[in-house]
Amino acid sequence: MGRKKDKVDFKKIFHGVKKTWPYARKYKKYLVLYFIMMIFLIVISVSVPLLSAKLLLNITDGLLDKVLIVSAMIFILEINRNIFDYFSRKMSELFYFNVLNDIQIDLANETLKLDIREIDAHSSGVFIDRLSKDATNMADVFDMFVYYLMNILENIGVLGAIFIVDRTLFIYTVVVLLILFGFEKLRISTWYRYSKEVRKLDEKNSGLIAELVRGIRDIKVLNSTQDFMTKIMSRVREANIQRYRINTVLRRYNFLTGSLKDLSDVLFIVLGVYLVMNNKLTIDNFVVIYMYQSRTYGLLNALTNLAEQTKHFTLAADRVFEIIDGDFKKEVFGKVHLDKVYGNFEFKNVSFAYNEGSFVLKNLSFKIKANETVAFVGKSGGGKTTIFNLIDRLYKTDSGEILIDGVNVNELDKASIRDNISIITQSPYIFNFTIKENLKITKTEATDEEIMEVCKIARLHDYIMSLPDGYDTLIGEGGLNLSGGQRQRLAIARALLKKTEIILFDEATSALDNETQREIQEAINNMKGEYTILIIAHRLSTVINSDRILLIDDGQVVAEGTHGELMKSSNMYKHLYETELI
Repeated sequence: MGRKKDKVDFKKIFHGVKKTWPYARKYKKYLVLYFIMMIFLIVISVSVPLLSAKLLLNITDGLLDKVLIVSAMIFILEINRNIFDYFSRKMSELFYFNVLNDIQIDLANETLKLDIREIDAHSSGVFIDRLSKDATNMADVFDMFVYYLMNILENIGVLGAIFIVDRTLFIYTVVVLLILFGFEKLRISTWYRYSKEVRKLDEKNSGLIAELVRGIRDIKVLNSTQDFMTKIMSRVREANIQRYRINTVLRRYNFLTGSLKDLSDVLFIVLGVYLVMNNKLTIDNFVVIYMYQSRTYGLLNALTNLAEQTKHFTLAADRVFEIIDGDFKKEVFGKVHLDKVYGNFEFKNVSFAYNEGSFVLKNLSFKIKANETVAFVGKSGGGKTTIFNLIDRLYKTDSGEILIDGVNVNELDKASIRDNISIITQSPYIFNFTIKENLKITKTEATDEEIMEVCKIARLHDYIMSLPDGYDTLIGEGGLNLSGGQRQRLAIARALLKKTEIILFDEATSALDNETQREIQEAINNMKGEYTILIIAHRLSTVINSDRILLIDDGQVVAEGTHGELMKSSNMYKHLYETELI
């Protein structure tokens, strides 16, 4: 069973290295130079102990002139060791950081392609850990393999020197190394089993800590510090208990292998003395072998470290490639590209459920003409926001069709949808960038004049100019340095800068004061007739001037018309209006 498992692991390692190689290929010159320098370091490492042994013998024999010559040779070798070590480290770092950079960029890009349901189903810790820890362990693989391979070859050279001098001590050294390696292999297998569980727990902890940082203001306001800390302490304790189990196992193995090494050293000296006393080994050769013997543990360390780092790599590669090309489902778009989007919409018998069997939309049908302003109203939970999520293809319908300019959204490419639709939500996410950087997310090449123009429309320009750093002001994570209304106005400016044909307002003015809300409404009214504007509204002032109003209830359109028409024809709409629920 054990052998079969090792064979599977070997295949996984080879598969992981093969998939990681494209990231390393363009930087292989650094790897080659590193390899060449490591060869020189091996030669020096094998030579210095031999010269050191001769130095000791020359000192013992009083051959002072030879002592100076050998000392000079050792000095020259050590200086060269330092030079090669410096440049080998430089090549290693250039290789490592370039590969890490490419892996993290690719991983971040693939994370952004994930189906939104995958994001909903996992905590942020799943993606944070893979972007940081696992990407780092993956980038290490080639540098690690070369380093430990060179280390192994270096120490095999040491074993070869012992073999040439005395076969008996060579056999003894090999047997000791095999015994110690067997124990180390057991230690690594045990560590790997526990480590997989720790990684899962760390993902949960990373997600919880991210929630703590993002929600720290609400935690304080809700006075939920104790409840949140109880949850954190429980998660952290669970992970640390698992770590303690790992360390307990490692401690026991380290104690065992350390004791075996000490015993083997004593027995090595006893065996050497026995061979010298029986004229089977000369004293000078025994001194040479003794100088080499301590170096043979380097072979053991290199083999065990290679095995341990390989486990790290295999685990990390599995987790990273799950996102890049594995188990995590990606967004899938069609291939039809619309050179120009006019903004005609049609829902044909659309049904959708976030959770299986619990439908939010039920055979929903309606049409919207290009450049029409249409409002969606109704009770909370009726499916209004879901309509916007489906239009922008954040989610895919379970049945029915959504058409944009007569083409099914499932057939359209990403650019045709996302480049032509802007959504302004009730709670927009503001990035921890400057104001200008937040705006340029939608249009990198936007000029300062364009940025100022949309901020004036969103009634945000005057506030920005009152700040010491103006548009270069750092907003803070989640836009914490802005009020709720200012965050929404920034989101509105961001969407306007994108200049899409279709603009969706998902209760986008709900956090604004009455005066600002009126100003934004004027801006929306000024856009009427030029854009297709869809509005989910809570405030009456955002819907009464719409071309049409669709009343949504229980995932269906139950009434439609102008404000005046609905006040006459729909008791539900009239009730919502009178109780100011819209």
